Amino acid sequence: MPSQPRVVVLDYGFGNVRSAVRALERVGADVALTADPHAAAEADGLVVPGVGAFAAVMAGLREVRGDQIVDRRLAGGRPVLGICVGMQVMFDAGDEHGVHTEGLGEWPGLVDRLEADVVPHMGWATVEPPEGSTLFAGVEDERFYFVHSYAARSFPLHETGDPDRFALPRVTWADHGGRFVAAVENGPLAATQFHPEKSGDAGAQLLTNWVDALR
Repeated sequence: MPSQPRVVVLDYGFGNVRSAVRALERVGADVALTADPHAAAEADGLVVPGVGAFAAVMAGLREVRGDQIVDRRLAGGRPVLGICVGMQVMFDAGDEHGVHTEGLGEWPGLVDRLEADVVPHMGWATVEPPEGSTLFAGVEDERFYFVHSYAARSFPLHETGDPDRFALPRVTWADHGGRFVAAVENGPLAATQFHPEKSGDAGAQLLTNWVDALR
């Protein structure tokens, strides 16, 4: 029987970390909740959770050198999964309450407020995954649980990138007052705007897909 992939959930003070740990354990991962940079660097997979404000999450990440950990893992082709604001901070910047905060810059683009009649966007929603998605294999038509007021409402790499020269990220979209990025798969970096750990059987299957890819 294959060994359990070692997954670190980065503990930097933000995120629904206990539910994420339990969900990952249920799908077969050996999970540690820690901010230890060596453990985070050496794990088979790193999960970056996040709830609350973009600026506060970035401050918490920098305090435990999470920005460096993510950058070094990705430079070495080592998997990272961002969840909710943990996905948002992968973009260049966030704009919340008039505060512009630099993100991790793994993808170009801005996270800003949803333009919808009802904000926050809270509850179950369908998504539109692209063909060939690994994350959404078997759950392409399922609903996932969202709770957020901000999102990336465009993905500039798809507007400026040349698919004939390099493989563009696979982007999954959802809609709430307009289209927004619901998930991205980009080599070793994957991320979801929704909470897979709160998304029932569909979320469990998505996490299973990610953990299985670590084996």
